Amino acid sequence: MKIIERPDYLESLQNVRLMPDIKVVTGVRRAGKSELIRMYMEWLRKNDKKANIIFIDFTSLAAEPLQEYHALHNYIEEQYKAKKNNYVFIDEVQMCAKFELAINSLHAMQKYDIYITGSNAFLLGSDLATLFTGRVMRIMVYPFSFSEYRSYFGSQEIQSQLDQYIQDGGLAGSYVYTTQAEKAKYVQEVFRTIIERDIIQRYKLSDVYLLNKVAEYLMDNIGNTTSYRSVSGYLQAEQIKTNHVTVGNYMDFLCRTFLFNQVKRYDVRGKGYLRMIDKYYLVDSGFRYALLGTRNMDYGRIYENLVALELLRRGYDIYVGKLYRKEIDFVAMRGNEKIYIQVSDNISSKETFEREYSPLLQIKDVYPKFIIARTRVPKYDYQGIQIIDLAEWLANP
Repeated sequence: MKIIERPDYLESLQNVRLMPDIKVVTGVRRAGKSELIRMYMEWLRKNDKKANIIFIDFTSLAAEPLQEYHALHNYIEEQYKAKKNNYVFIDEVQMCAKFELAINSLHAMQKYDIYITGSNAFLLGSDLATLFTGRVMRIMVYPFSFSEYRSYFGSQEIQSQLDQYIQDGGLAGSYVYTTQAEKAKYVQEVFRTIIERDIIQRYKLSDVYLLNKVAEYLMDNIGNTTSYRSVSGYLQAEQIKTNHVTVGNYMDFLCRTFLFNQVKRYDVRGKGYLRMIDKYYLVDSGFRYALLGTRNMDYGRIYENLVALELLRRGYDIYVGKLYRKEIDFVAMRGNEKIYIQVSDNISSKETFEREYSPLLQIKDVYPKFIIARTRVPKYDYQGIQIIDLAEWLANP
């Protein structure tokens, strides 16, 4: 498979080099975490003459004797070199039983720069705080962006290439297959592994059918306001026995494995956060195509999902804006920066364009405001609102 550099992620790792935190490289399965670690190790070999790299890859049979935390700890200690910068990299760390005991002990010695990756739910979300006694820094890795997709395949006519990217998605492992059916089968297998290993086995669930139905519902309702009760009500109407508590737990598990991102609502006028009804965005459009095909396709929602994930890649915290009875698709914040974004499929009609710009014009602060749509024309300005073509915006982070 062709390998492309991911400079933003590499820079994130370079910026935390030799800091005393435990670095956890995490994200949805097959997003490229292991390959990123290998790129970073190669960068260290070239740029740090004092580097002593200790690498354990638990997907390799050679590491099988280390799948016990005392053995792992002792091996790393044996590889330590005085007067060197000792970097410890452990891939698929969860394959070592009680790995956290070894990591915490090594971290307490204050002589290792520790990086770990893992696909299992032990390394996901809030579990990190309970696993490790030291401070943890998480580096989130997402599937390929549209810009990275273009780097992989070469830049082609941008609009048609975006259409293909939406269908293929960003799981680069699928790119080696030549037919759409083979690509979809690969993505389906990744999804099945997440469901079975990261959720069913981790949380000892018995109702696989219900979990899959909850996931399908969220895929079908990307960008719609959603609550635990609304999902359980729909499933009950479909004669599926459940309740809002169980559904809420299942939705939480799907987010913990990074299949979905939960986005809360933000009151633009009151500058406060609203509870109960949120939106859910899928980590990669390829999952939806592989599992649901073109059923109930709403390209406006698909484009909204693309923008949500791209904003997260670019380091923004995102919220759904509420202004009186109107909604702003995204309020995105990064440090002192704030931007407002509306996303649309097509704004060529006067009515649709007015519907998109009207809420933005009602916002009285001076932060930048954007409408991102499939305009297929160069960027332009309307009453202070920047109108940008979706494909161009995605291709030029």
